Amino acid sequence: MELGAAGFQRRLPRLRGRVRRAAFLALDMEFTGLHSTFPQNNEPSLFDSPAERYLKARQSVQRFTVPQLGLAIFSNENSNKYVVHSYNFFLFPSTLGVTDVEFTLSASSIQFLSHYGFDYNKFLKDGIPYMNKVQEKILSQHFLAGSWKVSSALDRDVLKKAIDEVTCWIAAAEEEETMILQDLSDYQIFEVQLVLRQALQNAWTQPLGDKKVMVKKVSPQHRQLLENSPYDCCQKELILLSARGFTNLFQTLVKAKKPLVGHNMLMDLMHLHDKFYKPLPESYEEFKRNIHNLFPVLIDTKTVTKSIWKKCLFPRVSNLLEVYEVLCSNLNPKDPACPVITLASDCSRYAEKKSPHEAGYDAFLCGSVLLKSAHLLLCRSRDDAVEADPSFSQYLTVLAEYLNKVNFIRGGVSSINFSGEDAPCQHPPLLVVHVRGWPGLNERQIYQEFKALCRFDVRRLSKNQFILLSNKFKHVRRVLRDYKHHPHLQISVYRHWRHSPRVNCLLQVSGIVALWSLLAFVLGGAPCCSF
Repeated sequence: MELGAAGFQRRLPRLRGRVRRAAFLALDMEFTGLHSTFPQNNEPSLFDSPAERYLKARQSVQRFTVPQLGLAIFSNENSNKYVVHSYNFFLFPSTLGVTDVEFTLSASSIQFLSHYGFDYNKFLKDGIPYMNKVQEKILSQHFLAGSWKVSSALDRDVLKKAIDEVTCWIAAAEEEETMILQDLSDYQIFEVQLVLRQALQNAWTQPLGDKKVMVKKVSPQHRQLLENSPYDCCQKELILLSARGFTNLFQTLVKAKKPLVGHNMLMDLMHLHDKFYKPLPESYEEFKRNIHNLFPVLIDTKTVTKSIWKKCLFPRVSNLLEVYEVLCSNLNPKDPACPVITLASDCSRYAEKKSPHEAGYDAFLCGSVLLKSAHLLLCRSRDDAVEADPSFSQYLTVLAEYLNKVNFIRGGVSSINFSGEDAPCQHPPLLVVHVRGWPGLNERQIYQEFKALCRFDVRRLSKNQFILLSNKFKHVRRVLRDYKHHPHLQISVYRHWRHSPRVNCLLQVSGIVALWSLLAFVLGGAPCCSF
């Protein structure tokens, strides 16, 4: 089901109820970009530690936004049957008041989303607003101080037209007469009322629904009574509720403390923190603590399925949809203990049509992969003798080793541990390439040289030396074997004491000092003392 700003507020109470009753929640996001090219060398590298990768990703998250968020709510209706309500939320940063958010579009990401049918009109015209705590605090302070400002140029034009109409009308109107302003968006309804009330002391406003606002000419005494009414639609709390938009549902997710499931979900978690909670901190450890406090149980299906693929020798796959299809083909649908996953009637489109890279569909796949993976692990742990109707708590038990372990793409660790310390970095040995008779060679050319054979990340060590790092031992062995007699590239395993420029510099300085000491001793003879 697709939801934009027009229907979100009305559906929010029902959404909150479903979240509270859920067994678990699955999440997916689409972004306007993944890896920012500013500053240079910001792309992920095998040389990155988790903390270094976080700082790189943080710069990207701050530049890009989330045009679409998918949330699949899995409810355990009875026994092993799960009913899924899957939603596509189109999002757009809040423009109410002083807030004016800047974000970047990556051409490749926009092209990718367009290829899969993403509707940019819904994102731009009907995106649900959102804000984090810092933005909300700024808005609240300006609201209380009366320093209201309209950020959107479009809204300023609408407001100017409304003020001109009301000013002309109110000069000739009698008290208690009314006029209607039409064709206003949700934000404009609030902004028109706030601006008119501030500018005209003898005017009062009331929203009528259907994009309309009623303006009434009133006496100062009547105006004061209306301002103190508990039913005033322009109260601070109501305005902030509207401005928070999707953040209201995010806060429900946090309070519910349900297991949160994703696939390769590190970037999803970083955007959740930055867009709906607080700007991302500089400290990697602080980020981990914050996320763990918000969502104490995280399950990354990429981490789970990587382990299952090694144990079960399933065919190689490259995306979430293929993972889902492999698991479906390897689980017996007639097994009475196998989880039954049913889409709710208002979300049945995904049962009839595959919609890869649509956030709501990917969230549905993600939750389904979790249940099927957990059932497979439960069967293996009990030699295929699984009792009828296993509970979700039994699935969580068999998934215990994967909880809060979020996949770390192409790095020295396999996953980031959000409930403790990360495992020590483990990767194949570094290789050092010594270049002879090939002047002017750079990192890009070295990368291209080995690209056809295997994939390495490259860093320059010195003028004629480069370091290679792979995440596969077989690639290291292959290069050492195939380049053994290369005329220009001499490749060997990196030894810190032998190849490190710092160690070499220290050894050279130590050698010079030792040589001079020896010469001084030989030429000067034994020291003598005179008094």
